[in-house]
Amino acid sequence: MLKGYTAPRTPRGTSSLAPTPPWHYAGDALAVEFDADFSRAESFLPEGLKLASARCAAYFVEWQYVSESGDEYLDPSRSQYRETIVLLSASYEGAAVAYCPFIFVDQDTALMRGLAQGWPKQIGSTWITRSYDLPSKASPVTGPGGRFGATLSAKERRLLEAKVTLRERTESLPSPGFAAAVNVRCFPDLSAGKHDRPLVHDLVRLKSRDAKISPIWKGEASLEIFDHPYLELFDLRPVSVVAGYRFSFALTVDDLELLRPLGEGA
Repeated sequence: MLKGYTAPRTPRGTSSLAPTPPWHYAGDALAVEFDADFSRAESFLPEGLKLASARCAAYFVEWQYVSESGDEYLDPSRSQYRETIVLLSASYEGAAVAYCPFIFVDQDTALMRGLAQGWPKQIGSTWITRSYDLPSKASPVTGPGGRFGATLSAKERRLLEAKVTLRERTESLPSPGFAAAVNVRCFPDLSAGKHDRPLVHDLVRLKSRDAKISPIWKGEASLEIFDHPYLELFDLRPVSVVAGYRFSFALTVDDLELLRPLGEGA
């Protein structure tokens, strides 16, 4: 019998691209809150969600991950990856949620875990300024005056560019936050005559646990989204930029809530 949580399924089941949950994560994030054009942002929402406001957030995250066995970080190429997440402020049946129209990651294992959760992941290259626990010209302080930058590129095209200057501590995380994200889990059908009727097409809500958050730093920010010949990310370009943030966090993922099946057609 073949084993494994995802393909490839093999006799021992150790070759799966993503192992069986739970999945444990820790990350350093640089985030920018911004407002997009309301009508353009609204057009990205799937059936069942309403746009709550024009407020959006872009998260640039450097992650480290382990499965329940807890030893992947001893082989860092299996454990580490960088990701850019764009979120919209939405509501589902009156409750505040976030919705992700675009997310880019640089590891295929992270992409597979994300697709199982409904994140619309694709491959991209994220770079983020690092801070080290030593005084150095090469290491910005995580505190007043600390300056950080982040970029996203995909297929050799620059897509996003952010800069943040920290000013003060805050108790508030950026909004919207991805812990309460609602996603669309979709898997297409290649059978002739069924290309517009996915085999799986559901609205799902993420369920994470054991969340931990470091002190949160806030300051002014800039964010630029560049035009692209086919990616519609540029439609969410900032009308105004609100604030920038830097913080660290950890969480565990091993569950998902099915909210409702979606109609036929993409």
